[in-house]
Amino acid sequence: MEEFVVYILYSETFNKNYTGFTSNLMERFKSHNHLGTKGYTLKFRPWMVIHVEFFSSKSEAMKREKYLKTGIGREFIKNLINNL
Repeated sequence: MEEFVVYILYSETFNKNYTGFTSNLMERFKSHNHLGTKGYTLKFRPWMVIHVEFFSSKSEAMKREKYLKTGIGREFIKNLINNL
């Protein structure tokens, strides 16, 4: 059974965060920090994973990712960062 992960990355150097979802966190993290050649995360390396949540369906993961990008979700992320 495939598992889906919603993750939050944080760049301490640039004080930026990024929220995404994947079915392979290790490969995705490697892509954000080393392999990727284009996109938002390229400019703010290095990233660290500050939060992960696991889901059994892609739709649940997508719903949670979308929620974390709302105002309430961004407050949740800000609190995570403040508590690092």
